[in-house]
Amino acid sequence: MQNNKKKIIIIGSGPAGLTAGIYTGRANLEPLIIEGPKPGGQLMGTSYVENWPGNKKILGPELMINMRKHAQAMGAELSPEKVVSVDFSKKPFVLKTEKGTEFSCDTCIISTGASPRRLNVPGENEYWGKGVTTCAICDAAFYKDKTTVIVGGGDTAMEDASFLAKFTNKITVIQISDKLSASQPMQKRVLDNPNINIIYNTTVTSIKGTDDYLKSITIKNKKTGEEQELKTDGLFLAIGMIPNSNAFKGQLELDKFGYIKLFDHTKTSVEGVFAAGDIADYKYRQAITSAGTGCMAALDAERYLAQQEE
Repeated sequence: MQNNKKKIIIIGSGPAGLTAGIYTGRANLEPLIIEGPKPGGQLMGTSYVENWPGNKKILGPELMINMRKHAQAMGAELSPEKVVSVDFSKKPFVLKTEKGTEFSCDTCIISTGASPRRLNVPGENEYWGKGVTTCAICDAAFYKDKTTVIVGGGDTAMEDASFLAKFTNKITVIQISDKLSASQPMQKRVLDNPNINIIYNTTVTSIKGTDDYLKSITIKNKKTGEEQELKTDGLFLAIGMIPNSNAFKGQLELDKFGYIKLFDHTKTSVEGVFAAGDIADYKYRQAITSAGTGCMAALDAERYLAQQEE
């Protein structure tokens, strides 16, 4: 088993991790970015991004490849591994990967993100990013005057429905139970909108398309067992996110949903360990906010290292 000692290790390679890599690389800290199982994060599964400042329109994967090259140009090293366990109880910190590689570092930035909950139905993987998405704020503009379906009944689903209503008047919400679970103000906004139709006690059982793009979904009533096909151009999943925090359980303080708790912006419960992006953010979940916190974590980590050397 090899041991690699670094000043700083960044776990995760989405917008937060790569931004942290750019900043710490530029500070001559020679950061190591352990990319994780999905290099580039969630944007690798999207089509066009139209809300990244400076780029009117850019493919999600292209944006992440650009950021990756930028981090490397600043001196960041990248490792295509996945961290499965950490020991933050002593210094230097120790990280172990699924390949058995062991790394140690003086400070660590965690930016492992979160994974959208999936329906796990036929056609979902095939049409992911081809009509099936999890971010209405990111993709709603592509569905102007088109037919859309949202799955979920919580605040995120209601926010998605309200946002989509700015672009189309053909919106259907599919909710698994007999009532919405969103807060009352969020529910009211949707229920008062005549352009939003809600189907209760129903689940999506399959996703279909042609020419590499979503065309319809099959839904099933849980009470009657009746199935029907709905034509749709876009399917927005709003059934929650799962923070990728398994490796940090018992090492860092997490909230009841598994997100890393932050103190004083990017600091975690362990001195010298910082977090950025969706692993600690269940509210905004945008590439630009993740990148912003990646910058913040990098600056905090740089200051921490400077203080240790004083």
